Amino acid sequence: MAGKKKEVSLQMTVTNQEQWDEMLTIKGLNVVDVYQQWCGPCRAVVSLFRKVKNELGDDLLHFSTAEADSIDALEKYRGKCEPTFLFYGGGELVAFLRGANAPLLQKMVLEELTKEKKVLEQGAERRAVKDEGLMEEEEEEVVDNEQSDEDVLVPASKSYTVAIVKPDAVAHGKANEIIMKIQEAGFEILAHEERALSEAESRDFYRHKAAEPCYEELVQFMSSGPCHVLVVSSQEGSDDVIPAWREFIGPADAEEARRDKPESLRAQYGTETLFNAVHGSDDSDRASRELAFFFPNFRTGSALGQAGAEEDPAERTLAIIRPEAAREHREEILFRIQEAGFAIALQKEVVLTEEQVRQFYSQHTEEDYFPALLQNMTSGPVLALALVRTGAVERWRDMLGPKNVTRAKEEEPESLRARFAPEDDPVNQLHGSGSPEEAERELGFFFPREHTLAVIKPDALEEHREEILRRVREAGFAVTRAKETVLSREMAEEFYREHRDKPFFGQLVEFMSRGPCLLMALAKENAVEEWRAMMGPADPARAKEEAPDSLRARFAADVLRNAVHGSSSREHASAKIRFVFGDIQSDQGPELGREDRAEEAKINGLESDIPPGDPSVTEPPEPAPGESREAGSEEEQSQPGGQSAQEEAEAAPDPGAETGSGNGPQEDALSAEHSENPQNSHKGDPGGPPGEGHHNTHSPAGEGEGKPV
Repeated sequence: MAGKKKEVSLQMTVTNQEQWDEMLTIKGLNVVDVYQQWCGPCRAVVSLFRKVKNELGDDLLHFSTAEADSIDALEKYRGKCEPTFLFYGGGELVAFLRGANAPLLQKMVLEELTKEKKVLEQGAERRAVKDEGLMEEEEEEVVDNEQSDEDVLVPASKSYTVAIVKPDAVAHGKANEIIMKIQEAGFEILAHEERALSEAESRDFYRHKAAEPCYEELVQFMSSGPCHVLVVSSQEGSDDVIPAWREFIGPADAEEARRDKPESLRAQYGTETLFNAVHGSDDSDRASRELAFFFPNFRTGSALGQAGAEEDPAERTLAIIRPEAAREHREEILFRIQEAGFAIALQKEVVLTEEQVRQFYSQHTEEDYFPALLQNMTSGPVLALALVRTGAVERWRDMLGPKNVTRAKEEEPESLRARFAPEDDPVNQLHGSGSPEEAERELGFFFPREHTLAVIKPDALEEHREEILRRVREAGFAVTRAKETVLSREMAEEFYREHRDKPFFGQLVEFMSRGPCLLMALAKENAVEEWRAMMGPADPARAKEEAPDSLRARFAADVLRNAVHGSSSREHASAKIRFVFGDIQSDQGPELGREDRAEEAKINGLESDIPPGDPSVTEPPEPAPGESREAGSEEEQSQPGGQSAQEEAEAAPDPGAETGSGNGPQEDALSAEHSENPQNSHKGDPGGPPGEGHHNTHSPAGEGEGKPV
């Protein structure tokens, strides 16, 4: 009976973070089999573990299985097909092994158990390790991702297709074997990416099969685990790779493949119609669409043309889906946009007023068609999109087709304006900018650039400065002002003066003035909301649950030392930026000098060439395109004599918004610094005043919500 009991309790099952934390507190050596939900634990080693456990009978030796998909601490191990074993002692990683190598695994178990006993019984030093192999894989992934972000170049003389090694073949460890056979057969692999499709991506990719009975099953299967996506080209001298590739993979039905094409990939690795191991494009048109889906920047050699080997920079353009098309065909149009290789950087659904339409189309108000256009544009919400890709302006206009609907239907029936034109409406349903310069002006109309104040606090600046700044740059923020400084106690008190009467005030001031911090004015469309989203919840525990990739989840220690600060509203940002970089505190005020501009250049990845004594360094930045002049006036009012201390305090976030639950001083400090006062919200309601919500009657900024995608 004892043997039976020991067999049942051989491995502890860990399926969530709480169980993981509890497992790490167990005394002794814990050998953890890390597995993916879609493939389960490595059953091949269970008998080995049972044998070792029974032979040693040591209470300090423990075995566990841990599901990487549901444990935050194992996030970096998700999507890995290879069996992974982690050895923990005293809550620290002391060894690791990849692959089900039974002799080596047994040897490592015995060696690490001996080491752990010396630590516990003789006080020897425990040596923690880092999974360097995983770090190398991450570096390789970064390189791969950088390569996939670049153009995939194919000589114009070659044809190409998309090949997918499906989740069933990957789960059985056959991916590398299949890829070797592809190369041995003479096919050239131009791009290779391991990727786990989400359910939504699987639906998009197989949308053309939506009417087939197996569609739902196919979607679930393709999103059940990672697959390998390849761009495959033909051998030298071959005219078309697609027929050769389809011949090589065999019929879709695995039984038919085994009967008629026994040497094909599906005959060797497939089990049934769905689980047939590999995918191939049906024809050249389908290959182009699939290529755009997985590799948006794909180009053939002919596309380089006169540009030679130089890479074209990414370009932005504005797309507007007018009310009827937005209501009836929104999803299909968005799918066509993504299929064409565009990234949707920003999107906003907004109801325009007549005045806004007249301003946006100011050069068309005298045209005969303008009344119909005005009626159309104000008949319901429009969807405004910021589209990004190389040659975005020209590519989007090519997709739209002629402006005249009748002409579009006759000359380019597959164009978007022809496909989605209403029956009796002469106004086309989509808009595109006419030039890169016009695109920037129009994007500024719908997505005006705004500023927010960001602070990297003393705790994070010392250890995580470069990583945080890298993520700031990658998120598209421009650092327009920067100052690294040790706040004096007086300046910290002034910075948080609206909280002077709070119990946590002294603790907050002491922390913020204990070492250097980096203060930055960040500029971007929707900057306030995007920076707050990037920071994550103020409590790191909440951040790890709700936004595990946020800055606070990654770098914060607790609710007081939570790494970063950000303004809670545009008004609050304006007041604090003026305080830090303008003239609020005294007659002289903190001045941005040569060193601070050099700091900006360094942060933005540029070389500083500011000459000594450059008088421009103390001038405030020009308003970004689309920023209302009224907002600038508000900033001017906050200078000395223009706004009282009480008025500025009212512009700050109300700490009571998140502190009504009797939290401790640290939690209160956190809430005070980062809570959002509904009075400070600037999201206008559709049909209500745009912009700041009170002044700007022209720009639709603020109506709806600018959503980064």
